[in-house]
Amino acid sequence: MDLTPRKQKVLSSIIRNYTASGEPVGSKSIAEEIGFSSATVRNEMADLIELGLLEQPHTSAGRIPSQAGYREYLNAGFDPVAIPEDLKDFMDKTLDKAEFDREKLLGNATEALAGATRFTSAATSPGGSTSTIKAVQFVQISRRAAMLIMMSSAGTMKTRVFHCEFDLSPEIMRIFFRIFNERIAGKTVSEITPGFIQSLGISFGDMAMLMSSPLLALLEAARETGKPETVTNGQMNLLLYGEFSHGGARQIVKTLGDSSELDLLLTCKTGRVNTLLGTEIGRPEFRESAVVMSRYLIDGTDAGAIAVIGPMRMNYPIVTECVRYIADKVGNMFTALLNED
Repeated sequence: MDLTPRKQKVLSSIIRNYTASGEPVGSKSIAEEIGFSSATVRNEMADLIELGLLEQPHTSAGRIPSQAGYREYLNAGFDPVAIPEDLKDFMDKTLDKAEFDREKLLGNATEALAGATRFTSAATSPGGSTSTIKAVQFVQISRRAAMLIMMSSAGTMKTRVFHCEFDLSPEIMRIFFRIFNERIAGKTVSEITPGFIQSLGISFGDMAMLMSSPLLALLEAARETGKPETVTNGQMNLLLYGEFSHGGARQIVKTLGDSSELDLLLTCKTGRVNTLLGTEIGRPEFRESAVVMSRYLIDGTDAGAIAVIGPMRMNYPIVTECVRYIADKVGNMFTALLNED
């Protein structure tokens, strides 16, 4: 839809004011902001209502943006803005606490994003069935027990303790390491199936009994790597917004708590920040919501998603930059951890 520059100014001004106040916006405040007369602004508002970009909740009330109005605003684009220094400092400090701990990284990332935006944040973990196994390591922890450590190309590290019916020795541990890295490293997680494990065990011949316990540990570690894992933060922030009264927040939080549902919700194109509005999300509980999300890359490979979930009346320029900043930083931190292994 092509709007005149004046209509575009009126629409953008209404969205900014409604975002800040949560109240319908009148023509007088818009006229003062953009320098047109109140009569001119009222005429433009009437046209925008006819176009379906504005709504008037009550006869005597001001106007609010419709979902189509927000979409028009987003499609028109907005100038990049700088993240305020206090927000950037908060996000940096929160993320840096997990600089060397991959297990805490996504938790801290969602905490940083929820705190900076005052919305709910979510993330999906790196991994998935297309990840390849980078290396397998073993650590002996007792006379007949050891820990298998499986590292993937997505930067994940999964551990499994296994027990043997025989005494372990440094020589046996070296055999485990050599054989697993020769036969397993480089394969995708989806290839590590029960059938593959059985065939591999048979191929060991007389050594099959020796390898059975670590092979089962590998199967469990591969299954865990292939499952989508999700992290959410700031769920209580939704209660700050009237759009989510009457149980709306509870329904959204329930959906976000389902890892498979959240993994599907945060599927988007890589390389840019994506925004879904209301009915575009495809779930009735999100009809008053917006999801701003970005994929993050680990060593150049798509690995997971970072997102903000809140009402449609959010400050999109700032939220977009915060999501972009966190996604880039998470990807860089995971890449650094992966290259240290």
